[in-house]
Amino acid sequence: MGAKLKCSFGAGAKDMVVLPIGMGMTGNTKPLATEMDFIPMLNIPAFGTCKSPANPMNWKMAGPVPVFAPSSCIPIPVMPWSPVAKKLKIGGKAAMLESSKTMCVWAGNITVDNPGVTNIEAT
Repeated sequence: MGAKLKCSFGAGAKDMVVLPIGMGMTGNTKPLATEMDFIPMLNIPAFGTCKSPANPMNWKMAGPVPVFAPSSCIPIPVMPWSPVAKKLKIGGKAAMLESSKTMCVWAGNITVDNPGVTNIEAT
């Protein structure tokens, strides 16, 4: 929680949301993200305007010809976050890393712009 995510076709970085259900917490009581925190509009927010030419919502008809017109972003991630921690598990799931990324069905790469937490001490 507190991480900023960005999409290669989005308008800018947005806050990731991680629910504290069955999750580990940092010393500041922030929930920690796992590989499975990739639910659209819950964990992964809309990124403003989508500029992906693969998104069919970005094409409008101007008479008989389709015209590219960026529309609202509705992220649709197609896989869990990867790479993830090899040893650290949170609620039985691998912890997300600063280098983790996922792909959107509209061909965008969703990456961590700012992790929000830099060092975690695990025991």
